[in-house]
Amino acid sequence: MSMRKIYRELARKHGVSAKEVRQEMQAALTEAYTDPQNNNEITKAYQNRMPRQGEIPTPEEAVRYLAGKVRQNRA
Repeated sequence: MSMRKIYRELARKHGVSAKEVRQEMQAALTEAYTDPQNNNEITKAYQNRMPRQGEIPTPEEAVRYLAGKVRQNRA
């Protein structure tokens, strides 16, 4: 499933735009990676598992990583 389709589906379910879905996902990721309360070794270790180009993953990077983890756990 394409990211565009994922955004559209979530937007339809929640009565918002696809753009807003992506913005909210990015805001949640930014919060998770910058919140001082998440500045402990365990949280950082989990965050560092997610492949990303920059300091904070994009929604697309997060979905790809998490979808892979779900597939692994099903096997």
